[in-house]
Amino acid sequence: MKKSPRLKKSFKIIIITVLVVAIFLTLTAIHVVRQGNRDERQQADAVIVLGAAAWYNKPSPVFLERIRHGIYLYERGYVDFIIFTGGYGTGAEYSEAYVARNYALVAGIPAESILIEEYSRTTEGNFVYATHLIIDHDINEVIIVSDPLHMARAMLMARDAGLIAYASPTPTTRYRTLGTRLPFLSREVFYYIGYHFIRILR
Repeated sequence: MKKSPRLKKSFKIIIITVLVVAIFLTLTAIHVVRQGNRDERQQADAVIVLGAAAWYNKPSPVFLERIRHGIYLYERGYVDFIIFTGGYGTGAEYSEAYVARNYALVAGIPAESILIEEYSRTTEGNFVYATHLIIDHDINEVIIVSDPLHMARAMLMARDAGLIAYASPTPTTRYRTLGTRLPFLSREVFYYIGYHFIRILR
């Protein structure tokens, strides 16, 4: 039994649509990975360490990697300030930024070099509230620190916030195995595309 011309046409449209979507997702994933492998660190005024989960008064392993890298950049003279971001998780007694600040103080970072915002709950919020600190302290250029696969979306949001920003992903990450990296990459591709649509609608 032969397929009708209309059925053949519909089938071709479906195949083409699937291929276009697959190519688009693949190219987006490649961009996310490439941005995560690009370290643009240079002299700047401050480093913004993007928030992640805190477990009571201790940073989660993912957050700890970000905090340590921010401290590293400060100690190597790249910046004059460290801006820790992140508000209170559900039922949390301490904010992510507060936990990060305490870790940095114990590591020997001077209190006057640490700025924190404790209100954000999302990556975009990190930048919104960090921008207030940037204006108050006459900061012009910043280095953004986060996990490699998070950097593409983070840098897009930093530019939308009007920041002159350079990417410096953590050189180490908790997402090391294929089983942990693929879900993280898939999530970031989804959020990256979703954020682009949100920008269009605004």
